[in-house]
Amino acid sequence: MRSFRLNPPHGGHLCQLLVDYRRGVGLFKAAVHYPSITLTPRQLCDIELLLSGAFSPLTGFLRRTDYEEVVGSMRLADGTLWPMPITLDITEADVRAIEGRSRIALRDQTGLLLAILTVEDLWQPDKTHEAVGVFGTADTDHPAVGYLFNQAGCYYVGGTLEGVQLPQHYDFLDLRKTPAQLRAHFRKHRWERVVAFQTRNPMHRAHKELTDRAARNIGGQLLIHPVVGMTKPGDIDHFTRVRSYRRLLKYYPADAATLSLLPLAMRMGGPREALWHAVIRKNYGCTHLVVGRDHAGPGSDAKGHPYYGAYDAVDLVTKHSEEVGIGIVPFRLMVYVPAEGVYRAADEVSPDEETLSISGTELRRRLAAGEDIPEWFSYADVIAELRNTHPPRSGQGLAIFLTGLSGSGKSTIANALQSRILEITTRPVTLLDGDVVRTHLSKGLGFTREDRSVNVQRIGYVASEIVKHRGIVICAPIAPYESDRAVNRRRISRGGGYVEVFVDAPLEVCEKRDVKGLYAKARAGIIKGFTGIDDPYEPPQNAEVVCHTDGETIRESTDKVINCLVDLGFLTAAYKVR
Repeated sequence: MRSFRLNPPHGGHLCQLLVDYRRGVGLFKAAVHYPSITLTPRQLCDIELLLSGAFSPLTGFLRRTDYEEVVGSMRLADGTLWPMPITLDITEADVRAIEGRSRIALRDQTGLLLAILTVEDLWQPDKTHEAVGVFGTADTDHPAVGYLFNQAGCYYVGGTLEGVQLPQHYDFLDLRKTPAQLRAHFRKHRWERVVAFQTRNPMHRAHKELTDRAARNIGGQLLIHPVVGMTKPGDIDHFTRVRSYRRLLKYYPADAATLSLLPLAMRMGGPREALWHAVIRKNYGCTHLVVGRDHAGPGSDAKGHPYYGAYDAVDLVTKHSEEVGIGIVPFRLMVYVPAEGVYRAADEVSPDEETLSISGTELRRRLAAGEDIPEWFSYADVIAELRNTHPPRSGQGLAIFLTGLSGSGKSTIANALQSRILEITTRPVTLLDGDVVRTHLSKGLGFTREDRSVNVQRIGYVASEIVKHRGIVICAPIAPYESDRAVNRRRISRGGGYVEVFVDAPLEVCEKRDVKGLYAKARAGIIKGFTGIDDPYEPPQNAEVVCHTDGETIRESTDKVINCLVDLGFLTAAYKVR
């Protein structure tokens, strides 16, 4: 094994992959002759950190030999420590497009040229081997494993990058410092010892006390370095978080802390991810990193078992800290001691002393319910920022998504719900009925499985925009496939509430109600691929409401939905139907 030494203050050599202006002009002109790949959001995060040097010593997306070593031993083929595979995944269509070509133009979703990749390797990875090797599991409930199996392309292409420009951002431009810029900032202010605090969540008083202690313990200053790329599904959006971090900064002593944003696509990879974070922060010029309990872990699996041990990340980073050249400051749980009116580390408090704390889950519950959040927990202006963008459920956008066979009663219930909600609230309510959508939004689509999926996901997209702007939308398509409904649930839930209603009626009942004669035509073979006859309907397994319309009146079914909305907090208790 090669020997390693600590890097000098503010990091070692950065691999700057952005070319000079003259070379960039030449690449731009040549790129029109190269096949192009449009990068996904995660790939955009990766290429930005590759081109800026944050992923030094990488000079591009991993070649196969490096990839295999990283998966197996957390090292590149030359022995350099690197714990996370940085790969460019592509589809079979991409493979056909680049076949026989040695150079590829990499572009963002607007077509903007970012870099040229010189192709050195193309292969089909063993994804199960990668999942188990890197993340310790093949369980697709793990965010990175789910992405690997369900979203990533089935081929990897590796090679060296020549960067033309970084991906463009239009928000918080003064906070988006590259590694070179942040190192220059540290030198200018004579910060020789800097501890980075990794976060993807809002920060409150306990975090303030923890980071204050971390900076004092190393005799230096603090870098608040939040992730603003891809984080865990359900996390608070980065716009809200960054505004809250800015408000928090004023509570630190002068010249004690600074804020810079990290456009990282997190994998939630636990110990390996923590070590990856350490390498990245070294590249940004930091000398220390706060490593927390279950650092970058995704929590527990469906059976309640944690994916990683509580201190596995601390142990792995500590083991390699000298090789990386960065010191570790363990995250200490801070609790509020009301008798003294101060925060102290939990291990400094005697068992008989009263302590107070609020978990992240409890905070989200209080925000959703509009309940009080005490001043000892957080600063008033930070909480105000969170309330501005995360109002109580009664003020959030909401999608009510009805699904069921043709003739089950979806449209009738949807119309009844629209009237009931308009009766009891002053909020706008949009109805997206399946037949109406087919006429205005999905005209030209047929009834193949692919076209049905496109139709349902178009409905989901429109609904997500309505919900994001705090409107109420009622959707009533057949939506026969669980995969499409799951996509819509994830997309819509990012902006507000989502309630799925399974309108359950036996097929024979639906056929008797069929005024259009569609079932009869399907039975006769005139209509092909009709849901329930020769195309399957996949019943929801986890719908919030199930309406049995063969034995319920429309009023009874509607009451079920209204009561669910009350129970979930989207309507006030006054509207509960007894």
